Amino acid sequence: MLNLRKGHYAVRIGETADDLRAAQRLRWMCFVGSRTGQDGPGALDADDLDDLCHHALVEDCSSGALVGCFRILPLSSGAGIESSYSARHYDLSALRDFAGPMVEIGRFCIHPAWRDPDILRVSWGALAGFVDRTGTEMLFGCSSFVGTDTTRYEDAFALLRERHLAPERWLPRVKAPEVFHFGMALRQRAPDPVAAMAAMPPLLRSYLAMGGRVSDHAVVDRRLDTLHVFTGLEIRAIPPARARLLRALAE
Repeated sequence: MLNLRKGHYAVRIGETADDLRAAQRLRWMCFVGSRTGQDGPGALDADDLDDLCHHALVEDCSSGALVGCFRILPLSSGAGIESSYSARHYDLSALRDFAGPMVEIGRFCIHPAWRDPDILRVSWGALAGFVDRTGTEMLFGCSSFVGTDTTRYEDAFALLRERHLAPERWLPRVKAPEVFHFGMALRQRAPDPVAAMAAMPPLLRSYLAMGGRVSDHAVVDRRLDTLHVFTGLEIRAIPPARARLLRALAE
């Protein structure tokens, strides 16, 4: 389904309960433990969607160490959009009529001790192969900024508002109880592009480089201490040169 060995890293789909637990453990470290200092052998980031998803594990080829992970929720069309994690935070009713296969990418994280950009690259390479094999027409998910202080990211949000908002035909609407509606709040803000891109999470930068689009508001997640934006990428929108690079990564 999803299997790639490239350079120092390999990506595979978890097959066992131990694989799932390892992914949940890494997610806890990245999303909760690193910010709260809480830890323990039973500390896991888990929810009911884990049973519906495939779990991709990125491992170091030399040591076998788990260095990254993400989960994949395939949908045959937008008709199943309400079963996604994103739909718990955004009104995605405009995507219900999306006719093609979709995949939600969630809980993407990289071990805090590993800062190699090749981990992200090999993950995208594996996803590129998966998209081609399955005929997926849209990838989507939530892209997270660390912390809930919106002032830290005003240039980034202003740039998203100016250049990367989703088209009206599938623009998410507000559903979460607490949001930062940067599409309205930063209408007069001229972004500094360099500062904006420096503040963007690496995963979101990758989405944007491929033609990804975002919601006009960020959800404030106090539990995980993050701000996140809905991010959608229509495969047909990927620039041809970028698509060739992704396919090269998948080989």
